[in-house]
Amino acid sequence: MAQVVTADRNRSLHEDALTGDEDAFEALIGPLVEPALRLAYSMLGDRMEAEDATQEAITRAWRKLSQLRSGMPLRPWFLAIVVNQCRNVRRTRWFRFVRTKAIVEPERHGEPAVENIDLARAISRLPDHDRQALFLHFYLDLPIEEVAVALGISAAAAKGRIYRACHRLRPGLLEEEI
Repeated sequence: MAQVVTADRNRSLHEDALTGDEDAFEALIGPLVEPALRLAYSMLGDRMEAEDATQEAITRAWRKLSQLRSGMPLRPWFLAIVVNQCRNVRRTRWFRFVRTKAIVEPERHGEPAVENIDLARAISRLPDHDRQALFLHFYLDLPIEEVAVALGISAAAAKGRIYRACHRLRPGLLEEEI
């Protein structure tokens, strides 16, 4: 019952946002800003670039809100905009020139960074598309279907990408243990 109420609430917020209600748009997108920032940071490796990319994605989402079909889940639609914005940022000449080593995820408070060094190193060796799929599925807890929408691929392709990325991680982690 709660999901039906939430779906109806989101539908009415979506309709209100389509009429230009900024508060309704903020209520829709607000809960997604933090996951979007984490996703952008994982792709760009720079907090300021991630904030700029997320802000631009929010602006694009506002402009393209009419493209969100009724009943379509908001989270993967918005995260797809974030992914595309990060790809655009990475294509710029300036970003490639000043590119620093990407950190897969921001350090969490209370968690020693030393415990995650091996995993972060192994993940950083993966191609970008594999890191994106792993991050969306395991770090943001998106189901396979939403990962697929966010990356613009089929659910089967998303599942395969995650599976192959996990298998690519294993040898690097096993070598570190020995």
